[in-house]
Amino acid sequence: MDWLDVVGPIVSLDSLPPPDTKRWVIRRKAEVVAAVRAGIITLEDACRRYTLSIEEFLSWQRLVDSHGLPGLRVTRLQDYRDIEKER
Repeated sequence: MDWLDVVGPIVSLDSLPPPDTKRWVIRRKAEVVAAVRAGIITLEDACRRYTLSIEEFLSWQRLVDSHGLPGLRVTRLQDYRDIEKER
């Protein structure tokens, strides 16, 4: 099963997490990544809307590509960063 199957369809800005989101669970991060990839929101607008740095968003994108949804789990970030450094 692909991670996009878990997230479900992102069809509009209304289906995205609210702009004042403070608690970034795996699903919400994946929804924003999927929306940017689908062209529903630009990278710049997503970063502005959620007060993210471009580097933070790109790290979400890299982690989901490399490790699927579990890669977006905050407690696993250091483990994945260590793996990336070894490559």
